Amino acid sequence: MISSEAVPYSKSGGLGDVASSLSYALGELGHDVRLVIPNYGLTDDTQFETLPFSAKVKIGHKTETINFKEKSDGPVKIYLIDHIWFSGRQGIYGDSAYAPYNDNLVRFTLLTKGALELCKNLKWTPEIFHGHDWTSGFLPQLVKRENFSDSKVVFTIHNLAYQGVFPRLDLLLADVGVDESFFEESGKTKRVNMMKAALEGADVITTVSPSYANEIQEEEYGCGLDGLLRRRRKELFGILNGIDTKEWDPDTDPLLKHHYNANNLEGKALLKRELQQRFNLDIDPNVPLISMISRITEQKGFVELLQGSPSTLEQIVGDLPLQFLIIGTGNKEMGEALKALAELHSNLSVNLIFSNEAAHLAEAGSDFFLMPSRYEPCGLNQMYSLRYGTIPIARRTGGLRDSIVDISQTEGTGILFDELSMGEIYGAVERAVTLYKSDYERFITIRKRGMGVDFSWLNSAQEYVRIYNKVLKG
Repeated sequence: MISSEAVPYSKSGGLGDVASSLSYALGELGHDVRLVIPNYGLTDDTQFETLPFSAKVKIGHKTETINFKEKSDGPVKIYLIDHIWFSGRQGIYGDSAYAPYNDNLVRFTLLTKGALELCKNLKWTPEIFHGHDWTSGFLPQLVKRENFSDSKVVFTIHNLAYQGVFPRLDLLLADVGVDESFFEESGKTKRVNMMKAALEGADVITTVSPSYANEIQEEEYGCGLDGLLRRRRKELFGILNGIDTKEWDPDTDPLLKHHYNANNLEGKALLKRELQQRFNLDIDPNVPLISMISRITEQKGFVELLQGSPSTLEQIVGDLPLQFLIIGTGNKEMGEALKALAELHSNLSVNLIFSNEAAHLAEAGSDFFLMPSRYEPCGLNQMYSLRYGTIPIARRTGGLRDSIVDISQTEGTGILFDELSMGEIYGAVERAVTLYKSDYERFITIRKRGMGVDFSWLNSAQEYVRIYNKVLKG
């Protein structure tokens, strides 16, 4: 496994969760799994041992020396690529989300080259090299160039919108050769596209839900690569991500003061009270509490929530008998607009913070969880919500479509809507309030049904094993 992030060592989003959880799930199935990640300035490497060898890696006209650190953690061995380009900086991709490092192409090419040099030094030839997202974009070409002729390359798209696009001159610094498949057309100049390089060269492509695998072959979601993905559709598979069911378990969660399960929901009621008190909402067990824990961005539906006069969100909190909680960081202007609305409505609490502990409390203490996503490759919060008895309200897209059954169906677990519009978002929230206020017994039945859905990584890992075997047999 080659990834730019993996929890608990580094994380900026869902990729960090997936890279670790999938590795451990495969390890528990009996496979020999090695996870290779950079050793960033933010990484705690105190439990790692420095290996007794280093490697020389050619980058442009220079040769860089990299060191390796190793840690065995249950069924998985984790390796850190140690180099000043990683350890000398506090960020993963940049000092902030809006200021990426301008040498990211060569930094992450160094990661991939380092992983291959590690295998050579260990005298270990994996059957599968599995690269994650654009940062491992040159993996297929480098595996071939470094003579791992018996190894196959699987590449996973976590979010097609992030492609690793750089000026073509950066390619000369990376020393990976020059191939037309590396370039995208952009006006009069060709830019390097690391995602495209991987999609052209990988033996098999996967992405993080079946619906997203279909959506990215369409122009609307294909981000300019839909034609390539249609051409490779026979090698493209969608596998729904799992979640860490040990970390996300309302019966044992160490971040919660009270615990509960589907057979005893008393703890959830106590956590709702705590949530209301902590975030300055009226303490009322009889009002439905809807939460959003999200990056505040266009992708997550905040444009549609804030558009109109009055806005969609203002109509929701002004017209409907509910409480609404938002926790997250992101776009500054959107955040300020949300805070201004909260000043006018006592049943709206907006908290521009990033807190894992607060996220666990909100998942546990809420009645509903809103995800009006413009697109959602997989999504994890809807799975956390279901496991915690918090009914999701979500747009029918990507992994949300694959993991939620609308309550109009016999086995319903959540509320789905189709169009990302003021009317559809309002209507979906209104359905939730009506369910809570008018049919509470059914609400509890749906809540308990969602808590019984299995989102563990075991099912997903077995699907990956099937893909690995398929590609190895050719």
